[in-house]
Amino acid sequence: MERAIFLTVLHRLSASGSDRAAEKWKERYKIEGVEGIGLHHLYRAMAWLGEPLPSNLQKGATPFAPRCVKDLIEEGIFDRRRDLFGDLTLVFFDTTSIYFEGNGGEEIGEYGHSKDHRPDLKQMVVGIIVDHEGRPLCCELWPGNTTDVKTLVPVIDRLRSRFGIAKVCIVADRGMISKETIREAESRGLAYILGVRMRRQKEVAEEVLSRAGRYEEVHPKGKHSKSPSPLKVKEVWQNGRRYIICLNEGQQKKDAADREAILAALKDKLKQGEKSLVGNKGYRKYLKVTGAKFQIDEEKIKQEAGYDGKWVLTTNTDLPARQVALQYKQLWMVEQIFRTMKTILTTRPIYHKCDETIRGHVFCSFLSLLLIKELQERMDKRGCVVEWADVMNDLEEVKEIRIETGNKEVLLRSELKGEAGKAFQAAGVAVPPAARIIKENASA
Repeated sequence: MERAIFLTVLHRLSASGSDRAAEKWKERYKIEGVEGIGLHHLYRAMAWLGEPLPSNLQKGATPFAPRCVKDLIEEGIFDRRRDLFGDLTLVFFDTTSIYFEGNGGEEIGEYGHSKDHRPDLKQMVVGIIVDHEGRPLCCELWPGNTTDVKTLVPVIDRLRSRFGIAKVCIVADRGMISKETIREAESRGLAYILGVRMRRQKEVAEEVLSRAGRYEEVHPKGKHSKSPSPLKVKEVWQNGRRYIICLNEGQQKKDAADREAILAALKDKLKQGEKSLVGNKGYRKYLKVTGAKFQIDEEKIKQEAGYDGKWVLTTNTDLPARQVALQYKQLWMVEQIFRTMKTILTTRPIYHKCDETIRGHVFCSFLSLLLIKELQERMDKRGCVVEWADVMNDLEEVKEIRIETGNKEVLLRSELKGEAGKAFQAAGVAVPPAARIIKENASA
């Protein structure tokens, strides 16, 4: 079982693809203990990882999915990393959807809001929780019709029960928020930093953004491309709720320039005739109908200008406004993890037909992410900051060639290129010698 899971995770790191591809891929590599593993072993391993636990171990499950074997593994990993002074006071949470080529299991595959723009296919919802150091803590797997606003509070409750956390502050994106969500979180004494949908929330659009006051500078405009993005913050209280308005003046100028380009093109289209405007969402936002004709909506233009370069957060913490903004900006770590899952690890498409094997399939991608993070941290400590794809390309070039010369069989290792040697050192693995005798005839 362990070797089957190890093979699957290693395949995700190196080549990615399906379990069927992993079975064929292993023939090209020297991986100890996987010689007798076939496709059916891989499928059984995936099903074991996603198998629901007995009823007496279901305490702490969300309303959307049972506790599974993979949950015990996540909790074991957390306990192993935990120290006496470690505390999960800040976590980042986001979700994405992954579609299925088939029916997507008995229950987990459902039609819902597709972030992949494939509403024609059944999907599942995957939630990733990351700690303040960017380490993935756990993944949550729900049916595809589970909406984000329903998941936030159950996820926080589940974190506290699973990992024994007394206090947690969750950082999440705009799609997680609703009035009911905030009320329920506050009633349970939960801390949060949440993005606000500026255009959809009337209180924010009409009251918060229009409030006068001075901004506090967090980051000035940098002189180099790698400098932090310029950032200013302003705290606003409205109806007993704390809001933080964040402003990126560089993005503000870009938003204004983009809008001017759209309006210039729109004016040209209006001269050509109104039929050219049909179906163009970019134009439609700035149009109004007067009688039987389209006209540019000047009030809408003014309103949109008020959003340029801004985003708004709401929080019930007492952290300084600048810290609230900086913590929220770290949410990109979760977004980067999802991009990695869907590209480097190729979690999709999924062809499995059972809920258990689907959960196991996605969880192996999660385990791969843990290993990526661990190796990158170790290499960073050695002053080696490289892209993951470059590391894997360099390691792919490490090969052994078996040759016979006279009465000997010798293994020759290829030259280490790029960052391969540093990756071996960071992982604590001895580099094979450049040449070694594996067989010598006694009669020589």
